[in-house]
Amino acid sequence: MRALSGFYTVRADAGLIECRARGRFRRDGLTPLVGDRVRVAQNPDGSGAIDEILPRKNAFDRPAMANVDYLVMLLSAALPVTDPYLADRITVRCEKNRCGVLLAVNKCDLDPGDGLREIYESTGYGVFPVSAKTGEGVDALRDAIKGKICCFTGNSGVGKSSLINALAPGLDIPTGEVSRKLGRGRHTTRHVELFDIGGGTLLGDTPGFASFGDEAQPPILPEELAGLFPEFGPYLGGCRFDDCTHRAEPDCALREAAERGAIHPSRYASYLRLYEEAAKRNRWEIETT
Repeated sequence: MRALSGFYTVRADAGLIECRARGRFRRDGLTPLVGDRVRVAQNPDGSGAIDEILPRKNAFDRPAMANVDYLVMLLSAALPVTDPYLADRITVRCEKNRCGVLLAVNKCDLDPGDGLREIYESTGYGVFPVSAKTGEGVDALRDAIKGKICCFTGNSGVGKSSLINALAPGLDIPTGEVSRKLGRGRHTTRHVELFDIGGGTLLGDTPGFASFGDEAQPPILPEELAGLFPEFGPYLGGCRFDDCTHRAEPDCALREAAERGAIHPSRYASYLRLYEEAAKRNRWEIETT
C-alpha cells in the first residue's frame, strides 16, 4: 500500500503490516512496488519481511507502481493547460505496458475542455468531464474505477490530489496552488501510496507528467507505434505497402483517415512526432535494452 525509505506497508487479512524486503531482492535487482502482491513472513513483534513478489501484470518505474488496472490521466483546458502531446506519450506507454487508460478533464467549472474531449472521445478511452471543486462528474468517475487499482497522473497543478479528495472525502491529501506566473503547480505528492476508498477501489496519488518516466521501460519500436493508438486499429493493414510507416507513403489508409477527419489531427500529429523520436534510436540500442 505504501513504500517509503525502504519500509513497506502491506495490507493483509489481519491488518496492516510494516515490512522490510529480504536482502536477496537487492541482490537480484528487484524492488517491491506499491501495488505488488506479496508473501510476507510476520515477526513476533508484529513487523514483517517480504519473502516473495508474485507475478505482475505490469510495472512502472516512475511512478513506482505495479498491477495498475487504470491510469487515470487528468487533463485541463484551464490553468494549467494540458499539452495533448504529453498526454499521448503516456497513453502510448500505457498501451505498451498493458495498462488501461481513463481521461478526466478536470476544472470543467472553469473551462469545459471541449477541445480536449473532442480529441479523446474518438480514441475509445473513457473520457470524464469532472470538477473537483463542484463535484461534477465525480460519481461517474468513481463508478468507472470501482474495484480497480488506479494511478492518477497529469500536469502538476491539474488537481490530482483535489480530485482524489473529492472521490474519497476524509483523505485530506495536501493540495497545492497553481502558479499563474509559471502556469504550473507545486508538487504536493512526495511518494506513491495507495488509498482504499471502499468497494475494493485503491487509488494511487503520484507526481505529475514531469515525473512520469519511461526511460527504464521497454523501448517502443517505430513499427509498433501505430498499434499503440487504439483508434488506428481499423486502418492498419489497409495500406498499399505492408511496411508502411503511415507518414508519406502513397495509398496509406491511416494517413487518408487522418486527412478526412476519421482520426483526430492532434492524435495523428502526436504519432508522427513520436515516430520520429523512436526512429532516432539505433535499432541495436533498442533490441539490447
